[in-house]
Amino acid sequence: MLRHVDSVRGFNRFYTKQIGVLRKGYLDSPFSLAEGRVLYELVHRKHPIATELAKALDLDAGYLSRVLAKFERRGLIARKPSGTDARQSHLSLTARGRQAFAPLEAKSQKHAAAMLSMLSSGDQKRLVDAMHTIEKLLGAQPEAERPYVLRAHRPGDMGWVIHRHGAFYAAEFGWDESFEALTAEIVAKFIQNFDPKKERCWIAERDGAILGSVFLVKKSARIAKLRLLLVEPSARGLGIGKRLVDECIGFAREAGYRKMTLWTQSNLYAARHIYQKAGFRLMKKWQVKQFGHEMMSETWDLEL
Repeated sequence: MLRHVDSVRGFNRFYTKQIGVLRKGYLDSPFSLAEGRVLYELVHRKHPIATELAKALDLDAGYLSRVLAKFERRGLIARKPSGTDARQSHLSLTARGRQAFAPLEAKSQKHAAAMLSMLSSGDQKRLVDAMHTIEKLLGAQPEAERPYVLRAHRPGDMGWVIHRHGAFYAAEFGWDESFEALTAEIVAKFIQNFDPKKERCWIAERDGAILGSVFLVKKSARIAKLRLLLVEPSARGLGIGKRLVDECIGFAREAGYRKMTLWTQSNLYAARHIYQKAGFRLMKKWQVKQFGHEMMSETWDLEL
């Protein structure tokens, strides 16, 4: 037992040095590791309350309160009183807060990629498998309860979006390759003309596996367009589709848009239900032949 204790402690010392935990600023930022983790949770949770963050991060409530007060003074977070408990406030990042978090996310991604780049593909898999084993043995949540995260797009994601749209809609609805070609055109224009202040792509991910995606693009100075919402069949029931649409709406409001619009088909019942619940209204429908089928196209709008 004592030998194992020494091994665990040795690994802890090695890994904390490896990921830079002991440096003054986390990832050469003005934030500590704990502050960086709080920002991460605020980005990836839907308006959490402080007690939820404290539990998720295993932080002392008093310490977390001081961190949140510091963020509030710097204009990084906003509070909205809870409708069910006057003692609680729902927390969210402001535009300035998202701006402050973006370099952390990019540096963290770069740091992890740099560590993996020193290994062969086989060793990378061994390392990730070992990490999963540690998580499972030390009490990670069961598969059904393990959370997913939303993140910004990065190299390689657009290929996944094109492939999964082509494969999914062919399997589910029998659409031909012209839909895959249209998807490729949409994502190519998004990358070529990307305006980070007015446009965004969200990728839903768990344990490195992509579960879904959505895009918000600029149609005009006042109108944003929601595009390419997709949730993997294996991830249905987790609320990912609703969360992706909610993120689009929240970002569109922050970016100053006055209206959102989208184009869909009348037989995409799950997506249409999400749009309707989010407040979108069916504006127009018309018969069309596309993707190898006769179908009913629709446009839906949401006033912001």
